[in-house]
Amino acid sequence: MTQPIAVKRAAVLGAGTIGASWAALFLSRGIEVEVWDPRAEAEDYVRGYIAEVWPATARTGMAEGASPDRWRFRTTPEDAVADVDFVQENAPERLPVKRELFARIDASLRDDAVLASSTSGLIMSDMQAGFRSAARFAVGHPFNPPHLIPLVEVVGGRDTAPGTIDWCLDFYRHIGKKPIRIRKEAPGHLANRLQAALFRETVSAVVTGLASVEDVDTAISAGPGLRWAAMGPFMTMHLGGGEGGIEHLLAQFKPAFETWWATMTTPDLSDGNCRKIIDGVRAEANGRSLADLAAERDAILLPLLELVSRRG
Repeated sequence: MTQPIAVKRAAVLGAGTIGASWAALFLSRGIEVEVWDPRAEAEDYVRGYIAEVWPATARTGMAEGASPDRWRFRTTPEDAVADVDFVQENAPERLPVKRELFARIDASLRDDAVLASSTSGLIMSDMQAGFRSAARFAVGHPFNPPHLIPLVEVVGGRDTAPGTIDWCLDFYRHIGKKPIRIRKEAPGHLANRLQAALFRETVSAVVTGLASVEDVDTAISAGPGLRWAAMGPFMTMHLGGGEGGIEHLLAQFKPAFETWWATMTTPDLSDGNCRKIIDGVRAEANGRSLADLAAERDAILLPLLELVSRRG
């Protein structure tokens, strides 16, 4: 396989929000990009997206000579992958759709090309089974938006060669990401499972009347979310244990945690419960569009990311 630091050309298959964001990131790192998406409006969407996020992407690191114009739109996925070192696949989150796409490109992939799927929860073993290039397929799941959020979860399937995992980890590190190795396959990988667990309790809080949607958001963004930006939950709890660290915290709070866990239930997403959540979110948004909210998010994220980067 091409050395991760020597990747010169990448393909982005599927150019919605995630794919266009990947394309902007690759371009900022000096990698030429071949883009394919079946939608008629996709080329214009990608061009507009890259132009919009390029200033923010530049703040996260820019390779010498990087240009927002070094990409081409391809009319078939076969053409897009024919001469690239790396493929980032972002097709819709449905197994038959992914497998149909893989079947189309399998024969066109170079024998040294690696493919990573942005799937947020599908199992790579199911996606790759039976394909000629399966040994070079892995999950490379980003967090939205990929051009800003550093995390990438890397996990292989049954047919993935161990070297492919190492290659993906090295490549993502090379372009400035923070990849983690997921040690076994699980629906949702790791970070989405953590999010799902927290989301379960946020929904429960709203539908049981414990708190409003806005207060739930504030409870995280003005509380543990600030600490989690600096350190994850385990290290945060280690600090919370005082001089005794995590050992003292577990000894002291074990009964409390077990009592709280015993009271936690899984709510259903009935029409009525979904309506409570939707109404609460709309009220909190207070007329701000998705574009307005994304701009607010990025205005906070960028200096935070710069601070974290300076601190190492």
